[in-house]
Amino acid sequence: MKDQDHKPTNEKLEQLESYKTSNDQEKMTTNQGLKINNDQDTLTAGDRGPSLLEDFIFREKMTHFDHERIPERVVHARGTGAHGVFRVTKSLAKYTKAKFLAEEGKETPVFVRFSTVAGNKGSTDLARDVRGFAVKFYTDEGNYDLVANNIPVFFIQDPIKFPDLAHAVKPEPHNEIPQAQSAHDTFWDFISLMPESMHMIMWLMSDRSIPRSYRMIEGFGVHSFKLINDEGKVHFVKFHFKPKLGVHSVAWDEAQKISGVDPDFHRRDLWESIENGLFPEWDFGVQLIPEEDEHKYDFDLLDPTKIVPEELVPVELIGTLTLNRNTDNFFAETEQIAFHPGHIVPGIDFTNDPLLQGRLFSYTDTQLIRLGGPNFHEIPINRSVNTVHNNQRDGYMRQQVDKGKVSYSPNSIGGGCPFQAMMKEGGFTSQESRVSGAKVRQRSKSFVDHYSQAKLFYNSQSAPEKMHLQNALIFELSKVTIPAVRERTVSQLAFIDKDLAEKVAGKVGVKLKKLEFPNQSLPADCDPQDLQSEEREPDTKFSDALSMKNTVKDSIMGRKIGFITANGANASAISELKTKLEGQNAVVEIIGTSLAPVTMNDGSSLIPKHSLSSTSSVCFDALYISSGEDSTKELLTPENKHLVLNFINDAYKHCKAINFGDGTEPIYMNSNVAAKKHIDPAIIITEDENPSDKFIKAIANHRVWDLELERNT
Repeated sequence: MKDQDHKPTNEKLEQLESYKTSNDQEKMTTNQGLKINNDQDTLTAGDRGPSLLEDFIFREKMTHFDHERIPERVVHARGTGAHGVFRVTKSLAKYTKAKFLAEEGKETPVFVRFSTVAGNKGSTDLARDVRGFAVKFYTDEGNYDLVANNIPVFFIQDPIKFPDLAHAVKPEPHNEIPQAQSAHDTFWDFISLMPESMHMIMWLMSDRSIPRSYRMIEGFGVHSFKLINDEGKVHFVKFHFKPKLGVHSVAWDEAQKISGVDPDFHRRDLWESIENGLFPEWDFGVQLIPEEDEHKYDFDLLDPTKIVPEELVPVELIGTLTLNRNTDNFFAETEQIAFHPGHIVPGIDFTNDPLLQGRLFSYTDTQLIRLGGPNFHEIPINRSVNTVHNNQRDGYMRQQVDKGKVSYSPNSIGGGCPFQAMMKEGGFTSQESRVSGAKVRQRSKSFVDHYSQAKLFYNSQSAPEKMHLQNALIFELSKVTIPAVRERTVSQLAFIDKDLAEKVAGKVGVKLKKLEFPNQSLPADCDPQDLQSEEREPDTKFSDALSMKNTVKDSIMGRKIGFITANGANASAISELKTKLEGQNAVVEIIGTSLAPVTMNDGSSLIPKHSLSSTSSVCFDALYISSGEDSTKELLTPENKHLVLNFINDAYKHCKAINFGDGTEPIYMNSNVAAKKHIDPAIIITEDENPSDKFIKAIANHRVWDLELERNT
């Protein structure tokens, strides 16, 4: 990264480095730079006397501690982030004058923050929830923020409902229960009264909401934006990030167990992947629609509860996002970074999407209180690569020192500076467009269809994905204590898929009834019966892009494989398989009966990273039961047997690859695996031809979800 081509990257790194400090080999000082002789004892009148008010060292230290916490984000509080780079692989100069998208090979530094939405900072990573995917591009023309999610639609169409949505999904105010969960009365009461939310509910109840890793989620800009080229030609655009590793999930049962074993599972996974040099990557793509085709489709491009199916408008891949550097300080970088969909650059502009318009106000308003005032842009992680020049002054925590007596415009005393930039100099101008209409509180009739795309999503899921979605609805609604809410919700589901609604209704103890719609979510002149036509179908009946099954990649990069090992294990077999897996960028971790060194059959030793009692199979993508008869005997001793079999049976239940090494037949025969091995391509035994290759292929396929129903009976 020392070429001129990487100038923006170098500038941002140098800028961040200039604010960093280290305590290595340094003497302790106060915040005023005074060296401290004693930081262990307060100043008192005698060794047993009262503390003295003049102890400025104690006062400074305690005052800082008392004020260390800032308000957490109202939503997206639980998150983690990393630095990286965005590289253009195909120029978009034909469509936009945004320079960071215009030149093939151009690199732009980025910071990406991933997050859950509903829970607080201390909640689990594995909640069933939407994941934030916010990207700050430090471009030559200023910061551009693409504040995305791993789900391409949203719950609501109008921003005035956002406080209601957030209040409904958050812990209930009378008892602050439950944390980081939507499975409760107030959320589903709200949803049952909001037909527009049903498309989002299909995504939320799908496996998309319990990802295996942040490295394996898609990112969507949600809204339609505009790209504008040098000639003023406009295209609507939808932004996409597609993970190089495919989109993968964990089972709901796994998610609950991981939350107990390692609630930091996702942030640890991202951190360790980057530290190990297994840099997460995404293809960045766009769906482009000429401005004149705005009304071409059976949905409204301005409706944030709708997608543009890829069968209608393919995603054109134009760049690669790579995360390659962890933070040095979580608070200073990840916690203080401030995203805003209103941070744009020339060549990108807003549409009239009402939810987007509301976000343009809300994000700045939020940062003012969370980060202490209007100068949050001066925090190092938020600083533009470009030096800021304007006449804004003062405010809390001002850092930039502006010279001169002028702080207004126009002026002559300062020579008219700073000058306004002309368009040819990169000055931003909003797209000119004619706007007219009566002042109304009313939604467009084109926003009224709330079910056809929910049907499209459900129809496009594979059989296992449909089963998981159904079970998620049953789990969530079983937590709802008010029968009327359960009844209203399953009646909504009937407009998506009657069979789904009947199955859920039967499990949550209600009957399907004709739904009386609440009119507050409809345009004033809309007949509620328009929504109840069961004959209405989307123009696109199925979309391959909507099923995670179709994203599987031929890669085991970053997959974590647990080697269950005991004394006497076959050293050469372990070494050979470990080398082969790591050669394809998988991560191998040794699991021992304890954390004591494991002695191999050749006298060498391995140091386990985990013991059978300190971790769980849910933390691994696959298992290898190490070869060796002596190792097998130790693993089947009374104190170890139940732990080993729990590991294997749980991995089998969750459809993972399991490789039984030579000499482990007694373990295999004692497990739940033996009875159905012949139908499972992810179970590998020594009699198999090329067992290690078969194991690698099974890991790359992620899971054998298709056999889940039969295997778990």
